[in-house]
Amino acid sequence: MSGSPVTWTDHAAVLFDLDGVLTPTAEVHRRAWAEMFDAFLASWSGEGDTSPWTEQDYYDHVDGKPRYDGVRDLLLSRGITLPEGAPSDAPDAVTVCGLGNRKNDAFNAVLDRDGVEPYPGSVALLDVLRDLGTPLAVVSSSANAPAVLEAAGLADRFVTVVDGRVAGELGLAGKPAPDTFVHAAQECGTVPARAVVVEDAVSGVRAGAAGDFALVIGVDRGAGADALTAAGADVVVADLGVLA
Repeated sequence: MSGSPVTWTDHAAVLFDLDGVLTPTAEVHRRAWAEMFDAFLASWSGEGDTSPWTEQDYYDHVDGKPRYDGVRDLLLSRGITLPEGAPSDAPDAVTVCGLGNRKNDAFNAVLDRDGVEPYPGSVALLDVLRDLGTPLAVVSSSANAPAVLEAAGLADRFVTVVDGRVAGELGLAGKPAPDTFVHAAQECGTVPARAVVVEDAVSGVRAGAAGDFALVIGVDRGAGADALTAAGADVVVADLGVLA
């Protein structure tokens, strides 16, 4: 811990995003988004840009956001208008919620088939923070966070998990709004000014910056160090092991 640029004992809680921060499930999400949108765009005959999905689409429009917000923002960027629908829509419904549910089914299929192993560097940092007795939380836009944590063997590490389902139940705005992180800090018994946010998505870093947290750490898994810094990250690392 002596080599870490962060003095963890200065902080009362650490709030982690999940996908791409603790587990490599961001890649599963990227594949699921790509498969869903490529199929939809190839089948769409209405107005708008139907050119193939790109990885930049992921970072610009869906990374870190609640699922339906990601669908809505990508469609807006392509000039495509669909009915909103409802969360109960079937995955084959041609609505914002239907496409979001289709993507969720693709993600769950990959998770069930392949499982997930957490990043070793992230586990090393979790071990350090456990030994310090620091309250920890997961703050994820995904509705699948509990299942991912269970699959990764990390479910017992956190005071609270504020995921997409919890945010919906409590009426909390999703990232890049800071609300879910603020709620997690409260659940850990502290306030944003004494808590650390750890994120790999530009939208998540913006949420931490907007909430006036003590420290916002960006983990560069592909978004780019410059983009994370511009969004408000105080520290950017390629792997959390360097902070352990």
